[in-house]
Amino acid sequence: MSDPVRLAKRVADLAACSRSDAEHYIKNGWVRVDGRLVEDPAQPVSSEEVTLDDEARLEAVEPATVLLHKPVGYDTISGRKPAAALVRPDTRWPEDPSGVRMLERHFHRLTPLVPLDAESSGLMVLTQDGRVWRRLTEDGDEIEQEYVVEVSGEIAPYGLRRLNHGLHYNGRALPPCKVSWQNEVRLRFALKGVQGGQLRDMCAQVGLEVVSIRRLRIGKVSLAKMPVGAWRYLPVGERF
Repeated sequence: MSDPVRLAKRVADLAACSRSDAEHYIKNGWVRVDGRLVEDPAQPVSSEEVTLDDEARLEAVEPATVLLHKPVGYDTISGRKPAAALVRPDTRWPEDPSGVRMLERHFHRLTPLVPLDAESSGLMVLTQDGRVWRRLTEDGDEIEQEYVVEVSGEIAPYGLRRLNHGLHYNGRALPPCKVSWQNEVRLRFALKGVQGGQLRDMCAQVGLEVVSIRRLRIGKVSLAKMPVGAWRYLPVGERF
């Protein structure tokens, strides 16, 4: 049995490349040790079989942005039951259309963005990408969000008109938004700068009690048919 060496050295010898290129191949998920994907260049190897994927490229891998269908009862930004814990290799949506290769590094330092109440469900964003972070924080109040809200009770006279424009929240007049009936018990909201608890309060002001809230869309990115508890990647080029 040969003495252990760093995986990066073995790959450099195998591919006749520099040590830095070998580390790049490993970190970007192109190297297997005895058939198992390994992303740590420092892992010691001796007699194991080391293989480099035939499609291996040296292009930089983009930081990951993950879209999660958050279930009711999970916290987005902070809390005792973080939704981020649901983002695991086994919960990736099998029909994810992004084409992104899943890497272990994608599950590290994912920052949750765009708060969603724990009792609400729907689209949630987690990212490693500073560009996405800036877009959803610095420009967040200018990005429209869409919700479907199931309600009970009888709406007050002119209630739908007031939901579109004429209500206050936390002592401030709310800007105009778009609210319409989806069916007899569901309202569709499209609005910007939504705050925690705002939708429930808006409904209460017109005599309605909220049964459930689900976020369908943030900007141009939608939940689509992704099931509850599953996640997919935001493809490179898709923008909020």
